Amino acid sequence: MPYSRRIYFPIFLTLLILVSETLQAQQVLRGPYLQIGTPNSIVIRWRTDVSTTSRVEFGPAPDELASTVHNSASTTEHEVSLTGLNPNTKYFYSIGTQLTNLAGGDSNHFFVTSPPPGTAKPTRIWILGDSGTKTGNARRVRDAYYNFAVDTYTDLWLMLGDNAYESGSDEEFQEAVFENMYEDMLIKSVLWPTLGNHDDDTDSSPGPYPYYDIFSLPTNGQAGGLASGTEKYYSFVHGNIHFICLNSTEDYLQEAGNAMWIWLEEELATNDKDWTIAYWHHPPYGKGGHNSDTEDDLIEMRERALPILESGGVDLVLAGHSHSYERSYLIDGHYDLSPTLADSMIIDDGDGRLDGDGVYTKPSSGTAPHEGAVYVVCGSSGKVDSGTFDHPVMPIYREALGSVVLDIDGNQLDAKFIASDGVVQDYFTLVKGDARVSATEISKISGDEQIGVIGDTLPEPLVVEVRNAQRHAGTRFSGNLFYFFW
Repeated sequence: MPYSRRIYFPIFLTLLILVSETLQAQQVLRGPYLQIGTPNSIVIRWRTDVSTTSRVEFGPAPDELASTVHNSASTTEHEVSLTGLNPNTKYFYSIGTQLTNLAGGDSNHFFVTSPPPGTAKPTRIWILGDSGTKTGNARRVRDAYYNFAVDTYTDLWLMLGDNAYESGSDEEFQEAVFENMYEDMLIKSVLWPTLGNHDDDTDSSPGPYPYYDIFSLPTNGQAGGLASGTEKYYSFVHGNIHFICLNSTEDYLQEAGNAMWIWLEEELATNDKDWTIAYWHHPPYGKGGHNSDTEDDLIEMRERALPILESGGVDLVLAGHSHSYERSYLIDGHYDLSPTLADSMIIDDGDGRLDGDGVYTKPSSGTAPHEGAVYVVCGSSGKVDSGTFDHPVMPIYREALGSVVLDIDGNQLDAKFIASDGVVQDYFTLVKGDARVSATEISKISGDEQIGVIGDTLPEPLVVEVRNAQRHAGTRFSGNLFYFFW
């Protein structure tokens, strides 16, 4: 008799849970939202008003959700991992209990798995900084990007900290991120956040900040890169792009010799991807609402992080905190206060634009050290502050609400700052490796020895280098026609 009770009790408990679910009206309060996307897996999370079991159905079409993952444990915080997925593949999905569908099963609920590591694929990335104001400002920035993107799928998006003002409480995250804010993006594109100084709710004791409960972040290298062992900082890979998220908010992490810097050096030593993008909250350069010459968090990140990153071949560094937009030249080796900037530290002092001074170029594809990086402050996705805007590495600034859009295709990165009115207020291009034309070759152009004309069929990397070499050699470019002479 005791033996039979041991057998039937779990069955009875399961039936009791299912009966309870049929008697209660369940409602999704948060999500669904996507986390830790890889070529073969993804995490789907949501919150319900009452405890229920968890189920995700998924498949190649909204009416073909033949695969199912479920969890019989009853909870209000649902976290389901889908595994065994195909890379670079679109899946539709629905969420619910073991008995009831609660959301999805339509054309809006889908995700696209990332490409195999190292595979180049056109990739769209959306970047928000200090967006957690819960106001119309943030919604206007959001809508401006949605209108800009139109039908282009956002492969992933980043939040650069201060994701929920004023203290990062669970209730503030609900309003600033989930409720009537970014639902349309959360259900179809994986969000990768970093911690801001307004996200460290000190009233959430015991336990970590709500930020760490709300987001699922890779600790064991499951999304590519090296295991960090913590959600405080991490890395992930999307195709041929290696992302590194650092923590600039918890001060002890910035001290020399701590685990984050050791991990970062080891992380970069294993990186072999075409592009390396790093991001955190406090900007290493800038004189917007915050001054990188006087504030400890900014100084520490410049002095500690940048030498490691630039030795590891970083291409782009993103930060928030200052509520404005600032953008650097292509630079390398500047780790001290702004008056110490030397000409040798500016690799390209142009505007980085194909239709301007010429795009920024790096000779090597991959992770060659000290070929230059661009530094971007994007902290105006929810509010705008003024500043002196006179940091010598930051020639471009905008006192405007907005967000940053990255499009990476092969060896080319295009960045745009989209203001809340939809106007592109800044843009630049960075090209790495591939076909190159030297300044010496371009300087051979003269009107006496024409050998041919190449029009729009000229490969774009060559167009890029022609423009750059032309600028440095003092030669002439006109329209879409290139005249080659010897």
